[in-house]
Amino acid sequence: MRIAVFGAGGVGGFFGGRLALAGETVAFVARGEHLDAMRRDGLRLSGPEGERLLRPVVASDDPAELGPVDAVLVAVKTWQLEEAAREMAPLLGPDTFVVPLQNGVEAAGQLAAALGAGRVVAGLCGTVSWLNAPGRIRTISARNFVRFGELDGGASERCARLLAAFERAGIETEVRGDIEAALWEKLLFVVPVGGVGAATRMPIGVVRELPETRELLERAMREIFALARARGVALREDLVERSLGFVDSLAPAATSSLQRDLAAGRRSELEAWLGAVVRLGRESGVATPIHDVLYRVLLPLELAAQGRIALPR
Repeated sequence: MRIAVFGAGGVGGFFGGRLALAGETVAFVARGEHLDAMRRDGLRLSGPEGERLLRPVVASDDPAELGPVDAVLVAVKTWQLEEAAREMAPLLGPDTFVVPLQNGVEAAGQLAAALGAGRVVAGLCGTVSWLNAPGRIRTISARNFVRFGELDGGASERCARLLAAFERAGIETEVRGDIEAALWEKLLFVVPVGGVGAATRMPIGVVRELPETRELLERAMREIFALARARGVALREDLVERSLGFVDSLAPAATSSLQRDLAAGRRSELEAWLGAVVRLGRESGVATPIHDVLYRVLLPLELAAQGRIALPR
């Protein structure tokens, strides 16, 4: 299967690298030193299963050099989606479909508005992976997964083909007929973990063991559960308990991409994570006091990273 990965950081580099190592025809859209290193030295994936090198790597900062593909996996940050949608036109043939892997519940809708709903298959992923150095992806996840599905909930041949490609790569994969519920399930997990982790500046091993911060995680999860239900999303009654169980399975040193970005002074996905919960809560008449506070606490860091506020010297 011909697959383009738009964004070759922790998510795109890891899943795209695994697909290419399994024999799929994969091309990466990347930039800067990371692109240079991949072209020169290959893409190195390291993690609990050891280290693997993908070489040579097909990669470019110009999608026109890569040409049309069967599927595009979109692995840029949520705030880069609009730009990515404009730039990926050369990758799109008559039957090309696009799968966003971002956290949040709005990426598929944003891409559908830009590209047409018929091109978009909603998706999400789970991994604790990051760009460790140019050309190098590090993961500490014992479990890495991808889930996707048609926006209308139907079965499709294109989803079946992509499912087979991920399975050949040894990635835990599921096609979901209730993909909207799957997106909210992930939101309920990742936003509290990211928000509490970023506010406390502690890894998940500390956050989940301290009673006060564990309770904060649970209360935040219950806010998102109530919000999803108010918006007509059918979530399992035991989702909060299952999500806390997944938190307990994570490597103690794990942190979210939101936490890592804010700690490093980089622009983050604050608006698509906590900001979306606050905004959608107001629209739906659902109180989200935990997320309101976490969002306001983290907002100055986000604005400073964007250069929108000046720090005193």
